[in-house]
Amino acid sequence: MYLGTDPKNQTLENSATRVAYNRLRRMIVTGALAPGVKLKIDNLKDVLELGASPIREALSLLTSDQLVVRLDQRGFRTAETSRENFEEILELRCTLEGKALRQSMENASDDHNEALILAHHRMTRADRSDHENFERHHKDFHMALISNCGSPLLMRFCDQLYDLNIRYRYIAGASSNYDGRSVDAEHQHILDAFLGGDAQSAEDQLVAHYRVTGSFLSKRFA
Repeated sequence: MYLGTDPKNQTLENSATRVAYNRLRRMIVTGALAPGVKLKIDNLKDVLELGASPIREALSLLTSDQLVVRLDQRGFRTAETSRENFEEILELRCTLEGKALRQSMENASDDHNEALILAHHRMTRADRSDHENFERHHKDFHMALISNCGSPLLMRFCDQLYDLNIRYRYIAGASSNYDGRSVDAEHQHILDAFLGGDAQSAEDQLVAHYRVTGSFLSKRFA
């Protein structure tokens, strides 16, 4: 997971808090912890086999990721989901990642291009039946596209929006073939436009990629 220069990383240097944060984040994003579920520290201690303090710290950090909500005097719960929230996430992704992609292309370098090609290769070779492993490589590719944007804060926003979006994909239980859609071809077109230096085409291809997925998921929610 991209951590960038987020000040909260200082807290995550505490290994127990890091473990709790990463595991809880994964459980929420993948839907293992459903939307709106109350997160009881005592229960999580048994599940995570960790103490109350690092779990509480991790939950506090996850509130800034919009994955956990703090209840006044009543602890924590996982964030609710809604079609309106999903559409807002989609619009923000298209806007911010489009901007980050252009900036990344403006800062193009051989080293970055090689890293991007490698990330794409790993994604295409990943076993899609292992959903968690594939999603890790999928995210690595999308983050690699914008990783040369020169803005750690923008990267953090894009990283957060990716996880918020992928949470909806897991909850919707969307299949990887998207009714015959060629996602691999879409990724290849984005990569080709990026490496070819065509910023407008690269951004258009990326936004179309997200909007097609968004339309597919919206139908699932309906």
